[in-house]
Amino acid sequence: MDFSIRAANVEDCKDIARMILELAEYEKVADHVKVTQRDLEQDGFSKNPFFHGIVAEVPEQHKAKEGHTKIGYALYFYSYSSWSGRAVYMEDLYVMPEFRGKGIGKALMSKVAQLGLAAGCNQLNFTVLDWNKPSLDFYLSQGSFDVTADMGYHCMRCEGEALEHLAQP
Repeated sequence: MDFSIRAANVEDCKDIARMILELAEYEKVADHVKVTQRDLEQDGFSKNPFFHGIVAEVPEQHKAKEGHTKIGYALYFYSYSSWSGRAVYMEDLYVMPEFRGKGIGKALMSKVAQLGLAAGCNQLNFTVLDWNKPSLDFYLSQGSFDVTADMGYHCMRCEGEALEHLAQP
């Protein structure tokens, strides 16, 4: 399969927003998506971006059934571990279903790893749903390990009214 991986630009935000919704539908949480194309444009392509992205593209002759040439993406940002220093967090890794199993997801993840190493990071962190066995198996095959199973950590979140309440002095 002929494809390329490149840094995302502001013109990609429409396709990234589309694929975010596709990923959320696959994960059965489409009603949770609040981010818009405009949010992506502002948050990823401002002077101090909150995230970075890469996209996978195919040539016009291999475009998706719906006519898309942008067929996968990864969003990531840099973070810091108080134990081991610089880290990169991969927020999303997505390839459209008809293009899976062709090395595109591996190439996207590999590129995030390369970018992290180039920035001095020594770990790549991400989450995966417990029921998503194909993805779990893929990540394990790439040398990743399950932090919850191996170390007992749980991913926690505070949002909405609870976040507002927490922020009160």
